Amino acid sequence: MAMAGFGAVSVAAAGSIRCGRSLRTPLAKSNVIGTLNLADCYFLRGIHCTVFATGCIYQYDETHPRDGPGFLETDPANFAGSFYSMTKAHVGEVIKHYNNCLVLRLRMPVSDDLHPRDFVTKISNNTVLTDLLPASILLAEHGEVGVYNFTNPGAISHNDALTLFRDIVRPSFTWKNFSLEEQAKAIKDDRRNCKLDTTKLVSKLDEYGYEVTEVLEAYRRCFERMKAADIQ
Repeated sequence: MAMAGFGAVSVAAAGSIRCGRSLRTPLAKSNVIGTLNLADCYFLRGIHCTVFATGCIYQYDETHPRDGPGFLETDPANFAGSFYSMTKAHVGEVIKHYNNCLVLRLRMPVSDDLHPRDFVTKISNNTVLTDLLPASILLAEHGEVGVYNFTNPGAISHNDALTLFRDIVRPSFTWKNFSLEEQAKAIKDDRRNCKLDTTKLVSKLDEYGYEVTEVLEAYRRCFERMKAADIQ
């Protein structure tokens, strides 16, 4: 199979996660038709294709409580409370059958620069990009295919993450918690939390001598890099 870097990348447009009905047609064209067209074009040409997908297709349930096991790559999606999640879940069921595609399920990406779409900035188990972007290149270079939950191992709460941010980066930072009912009034589509099982990812990367940092320690290191770079 020929290699062409990442081949294709699936990107969610700004605002798509909380889209109203007026945005659903362009979102479907991008996340469903666009993604599958690109995957198919690369398949026909024998080119490896990496798709950055999402783990936001699950919600905690009786089998996967907050303090229980995470969702496996083989578990069927159980959350359709947002149109965004529904499109991603349907595409995932199709694209996994393309033998040229590497599908990486991210959750709440975190960068070192307080980008406006960074999880810590917007607060709308996480993917710390400094740890995992190099891992995505490594997997692509070795021609890996299939679905991988693409997060740092473990789980972390919003409060845990923000406490670390305050303690390390910005001592004056404050926040206010709100209920799910209050959240529902502020967003157009429903949102749910989940934990993804990273056993498959960790095992595969271990074959290449690459270690993924546990999520709490990954956040700590991320914020220490922010502090060292004087990012406030």
